[in-house]
Amino acid sequence: MLDTSREPLPAATDAPAEEPRGCLFALSQPPLMIFLGVIGCLLLMAAVHDLYVL
Repeated sequence: MLDTSREPLPAATDAPAEEPRGCLFALSQPPLMIFLGVIGCLLLMAAVHDLYVL
């Protein structure tokens, strides 16, 4: 809704506002990437074992 009041706007602060951190920030963390890499390797090894080993 459009604000049509005549009240002055609050003054902006000198400190920049923090940007929200989303999923890409979380995926850039090394411990998480190591964990996901290990889980991915285990899943890949299980899939290869099921396909090629009797």
